[in-house]
Amino acid sequence: MIQELVSEFAGLPVVEFNDEGVFREGERLDAPPADVAWRVRVLEDEGSFGAVFEKFLETVDPSSVTALIIGWWQDYGGNGAFDDPVERLLEASDSLTGLRSLFLGDVVVEEREVSWIPPLGFTPLFEAYPRLERFWMRSGEILDPPRRPWRPFRAEHLRELRLESGGLPAAMVRAVAGSDLPALEHLELWLGMRHYGGDATVEDLAPILSGERLPSLRHLGLQDAEIQDEICAAVASAPIVARLESLALSMGVLTDAGAEALLSGQPLTHLRSLDLHHNYLSEEMTERIRKALPGVEIDLSGRQRNDGGWLFVEVAE
Repeated sequence: MIQELVSEFAGLPVVEFNDEGVFREGERLDAPPADVAWRVRVLEDEGSFGAVFEKFLETVDPSSVTALIIGWWQDYGGNGAFDDPVERLLEASDSLTGLRSLFLGDVVVEEREVSWIPPLGFTPLFEAYPRLERFWMRSGEILDPPRRPWRPFRAEHLRELRLESGGLPAAMVRAVAGSDLPALEHLELWLGMRHYGGDATVEDLAPILSGERLPSLRHLGLQDAEIQDEICAAVASAPIVARLESLALSMGVLTDAGAEALLSGQPLTHLRSLDLHHNYLSEEMTERIRKALPGVEIDLSGRQRNDGGWLFVEVAE
């Protein structure tokens, strides 16, 4: 999940670009290939992101880049100034005219824990790149406010939005919830724990659950949440659910109470799939869920032990 760098993005194989050159699956390439997803990052304690990014723009034809991945960009040893990749991307918007898919923060645990990845003020990117169709970001605990505040936005062509975090700030959730996303089909939010900055509430999610600004949504993931039971209770009567094809309420602190609320609410038999993996359900409840939804593909794997002690989400620190 966050143990390995992505090898494919937007249906394209990933090519690595860093301060040592261009690589594909560890093998150096003499010429930059076409039809790939580019990952740009700095190697640990070597170079600066700004320098590597400028070199990238000089090496490739920026207008040909359709999928871009930003890996680790920051010297976390405290030896350099903060080099915000959002600012670099905003400056390059006149060059990266073909960009359709963007992933900020393809950083794995061997490089940095997720809670050490600074969240970025990404929302201005949708004005600079109005034809973005896919946006992913991985981030962690807020140490300082982002350079640019999160604000609601309109993205006419965005089909997939995925925000991975061990603690998604309420301000970021509210910005997404207040955005107009007429083409969005896939929305995935890893909400995390309050200890790591995940202070969003069910009330913050209300505009998403109403579905008013999400007419095309077919997959909703509200995952990795400390408040997973409360989310399940809200989902049980949420208008958006009736038109979903798949629903993910996985990775969080889901107990029998949340599952009971879900089963007592609106029908879920129309779903193609229901993801509840990493849960704290009893054997009796897992059997009830299977019997209640016989035609739905249900993932109940990764059942955790609930012995009355601390219960943890799957991704936090």
